Amino acid sequence: MSRDYELGFILNPEVSEDETRSLLDRIEHIVANYGSQTVKVNQWGRRRLAYPIDRHRDGYYIFIDMILTPEAVAEIERTLRVSEIVFRYMMKRRDPKAAQKEREARAAAAAAQAEAAANQAETPATPIEAEGQNETPVPVEAASRVEIPVTPVEAESPVEDKTEAEEVTATPIAEEAVVLSPEEIESAPPAVENPEAIEA
Repeated sequence: MSRDYELGFILNPEVSEDETRSLLDRIEHIVANYGSQTVKVNQWGRRRLAYPIDRHRDGYYIFIDMILTPEAVAEIERTLRVSEIVFRYMMKRRDPKAAQKEREARAAAAAAQAEAAANQAETPATPIEAEGQNETPVPVEAASRVEIPVTPVEAESPVEDKTEAEEVTATPIAEEAVVLSPEEIESAPPAVENPEAIEA
């Protein structure tokens, strides 16, 4: 009778990627031989150990969710026990209801991702893509624009104690409307209601 298990083991951090792959392949081979199934392999990578093991402060963590027969469990544990690169391992039986919920959630997420990919393939080109294809883009509606009138700046009166050459005058700006997009309006700083408070 097959049951859900979670296998966690810590490898020597100095092992090569080939040795790690070899151990994982050996476990996969055992699982396949006993008619079991590997659900998910989660490689956490190199992490700090709670206490030193063989003078190492770090270890390479790997967790595997599997559906195993009792014979497969015994064979995997025997393989990990005799392996020199494995610091610690633990095989734990999982709650069947929690494992089933996790499987259903994973299947639903995969179905939603496949549906989203199919919908994305069927959607027509957006205005930006259409512009690249020499088609006319959809114009932005005038309702999304806000016009702000700009008042002209009046020339300051010349300072009395300066000579004519040193007089400072401001040139008036022609009155025109500034068009802002909704994004620019949202990113604009708030207006100052009391300018005397800033000067003080």
